Amino acid sequence: MPLGLIIGNKAYSSWSMRPWILLATLHIPFEETLVNIYDDKGKAKLRKLSPTGKVPVLTDGDVRVWESLAIMEYVAEKFPARDVWPKRKAARAHARALASEMHAGFRDLRIHCPTNFRREPKAREMTPEAMADVARLEAAWAEARDAFGRGGPFLYGKFSAADAMFAPVVNRLHIYDVPVSARTRAYMDAVMALPAWAAWHKDAAKEKWRVEKYDSM
Repeated sequence: MPLGLIIGNKAYSSWSMRPWILLATLHIPFEETLVNIYDDKGKAKLRKLSPTGKVPVLTDGDVRVWESLAIMEYVAEKFPARDVWPKRKAARAHARALASEMHAGFRDLRIHCPTNFRREPKAREMTPEAMADVARLEAAWAEARDAFGRGGPFLYGKFSAADAMFAPVVNRLHIYDVPVSARTRAYMDAVMALPAWAAWHKDAAKEKWRVEKYDSM
């Protein structure tokens, strides 16, 4: 029986994308359930599926796991051969710390530049606070690549949960045409070249739901 993954709208739901792109890229079978989290009917349905009333939620038989990082840790335990986290101890510790920083931080960038997979790339005036987040992102990505990324184009060489955590940020930097270094852009291009990215983007384009506060930015 495959895993189940309850997600929100693919155009906007950054937290849904994180475990989705991880499972899809690592070729771990799962069945998705999409809930429109922006209408009352969808919210009522989600309250029955998630203890927090939020997405994403992973189901595995009677097991239910919510929160993106917890889902990734569960998947790592269940599928140890899939290398959800880097193999090397130091790299794995670094990846977990960076993923946790993403989970808890970068608030100004997330608020000022919301994820939107239907938005055409167009520059937006950035606040100093959002640009401070971008500077931290670039420094963190460069540090990971310098220390552990020689085996491939991703943060720790091979695609891992850390890259999945930052995938929505790649969308933000791209669609708002945020000025970044050539090195950061190369990493972004590697993430955006993933087949799973293309599949998510294609599905997002087909969605009928619209949220004006995101589409108007």
